[in-house]
This record gives sequence, structure tokens and C-alpha cells, in this order.
Amino acid sequence: MNDAANIICVAIVTCLIAWFSTELVRRHALRNAILDIPNVRSSHATPTPRGGGLAIVAAFMGALVFLVACRLLQFNVAFVLIAGGGAVALTGYLDDRSPLPAGIRICVHVTAATLAVLVVGGIAEQTLRNIGLHGIWAGGLLGLIALTWSINLFNFMDGIDGIAGSEAVFVAGAGALLNWRYGGDSGLTAAMLVLAAATLGFLIWNWPPARIFMGDVGSGFLGFSLAVLGLAASRHSATPIEIWAILSGVFLVDATVTLLRRIVRGDRWFEAHRLHAYQYFARRWRSHLPVTVLVIVINLFWLFPWAWITAIYPARAMVCLIVALAPLIVIAFLIGAGRNRV
Repeated sequence: MNDAANIICVAIVTCLIAWFSTELVRRHALRNAILDIPNVRSSHATPTPRGGGLAIVAAFMGALVFLVACRLLQFNVAFVLIAGGGAVALTGYLDDRSPLPAGIRICVHVTAATLAVLVVGGIAEQTLRNIGLHGIWAGGLLGLIALTWSINLFNFMDGIDGIAGSEAVFVAGAGALLNWRYGGDSGLTAAMLVLAAATLGFLIWNWPPARIFMGDVGSGFLGFSLAVLGLAASRHSATPIEIWAILSGVFLVDATVTLLRRIVRGDRWFEAHRLHAYQYFARRWRSHLPVTVLVIVINLFWLFPWAWITAIYPARAMVCLIVALAPLIVIAFLIGAGRNRV
């Protein structure tokens, strides 16, 4: 079998392992009363098992080991994903069981992001020039900020059934397609594909109405893994980092606008809330499903075409990023993302 066939087989097996493992985690959570209990800030109404992200972590890490053993993926990338991602996932798991202080979580996130920048590298020089910066320190600092924000971004946006899982499947899957189409590193394409597959196996259980939640163990891990893969791809292919910002546009805009509004207002920004745009839609429509489907539609029919255009014209990457995200920013402000309405 050639490398492409091997990678597809690994992705299929990874999806099946994640699907089966999610059921095991779900049964364990039910037996041990590891449940997400609804409160005034919740978007769900019934106690639901949580921690299903463990299945994503286990399936993806197993696939990474296999890819490295078959010499399909560079060891340094797999090391960062396993070591840094493992630390983020462990912190999330402990926080799911018993809330940890925000300072401890941030410390672990920054440490994992620092490891990624040191091993994989920071933002590429071409991207820095597009925004008027240069130098390895600028690239490293921006890479550190982007990685840390990505970890927390997925955590903030994992608030209704299926939204974080479908977003991760889209970003990883679309990233794999673009990385393959435009001559990127085949090992990174394989890693993206198996991450999408592992998340898809979990998403079957998390699709509205969800039978299990991802938990911080999964959301933080996905945010970190996607950012590391995007950063690595931008340094080893012609696809700029802006492509990953475009693909993640819905999450990036909603989380950033909401956070900035809360900071400006003086809120305790690290506390749970229901002020994101997607949460507003879920309350207005009294259902999670149409919101998750709306995000998927925006991803497929607005953001993916712009990401593809960016891959074709990398010199215009910043312009494409602005054009792709500007309408989402306007919509987020118009519907009141971050506005203190509850």
C-alpha cells in the first residue's frame, strides 16, 4: 500500500477507536456521576456525562505514534502534540473533575505554547512582513499568543451540542485538503486528517441532542492541536498562517469580540457566562441544532472558499483574511456578542 492509502486507513481506524472509546467514557461517567449539572450559565437543561474529549485525545495520540513509527510524520511535531497537548488535556481533565484556579490553567497553557514555539517555530517571516514586523522574537511572541488564545478559544466556544466538534472536524479536514493540494508536508496532512477523524468519532455522540460533552479535556486539546498543526504547516508549505485564521473565523471572531467587550466593561473575563453570539442564537431559537448547522454552513460556503483563494494567492493573504472576517465581526457586534444582556 502507498502512503495515501495507509493514511486513509489510519484515519478510518482512528475514527472507529474514538467512537468506541467515547461510549466507554460515557459509561464510566454515568457510573461515577461525572456529569455536567445545568446552572444559570448553562445552555443545556439536563445533567449530561462529560469528559468525552478523552476519547479524542487517546485516539489521536495513538494515531500519531503510528504515523511516526511508519515515518509518515516528523518526530518533533508529534512530540509537541503529545507532550504539550497531553499537558493541556490533563489540566482540562482535572478541571472537569474539580475546578482549578485560572492561574494554574493559564500557566500550563503558556508552557505548552512555549514548547510548541521552541520546537516548531513561531509565526513565519512572510506573515510578519505583512503586518509590518520582522525578527524571530516577534514571530515567537505572536506564535505564543496565538497558541495560548487558540487553547482558550475552543474552551470558550464549547458551549452547545456539536459546535466545537464540528468546528474541529472542519478546520482539520479543510486544512488537510489545502495542505495536500498545495504541496504541504505529507506528514502534517496525515496528522490533520487523523485529528479530524478522531473528532468525528466523538462527534457522533455529541451531535445534538448530545449524549456526552467534550469537556475541557477535549476543547483545550483541540485548540492546541489545531494551532500547532496550522503553525507547522505555514512553515513547511506555501499555505500561509492566515488560512488557519480564516478557517477558524467563526470561533475566532465570536470569542474575541465577546472577550474584548467583557474586558472593556470590567467583567471577570475568565468566569463562565452566556454572552457569546452562538449562545444568543441558541436561546433565541430554543435549540442547539440550528446554531451548529449555521456554523457549518458559514464554514463551508463562506470561509472555506476564502481559505482556498488565500492558498492560491498567498501574497494577498492578509487582504483575504480581512475580507473573510469583516462581515462576521459586523454581525457579532450587531447581535450583541459580549453585551451584558443576562
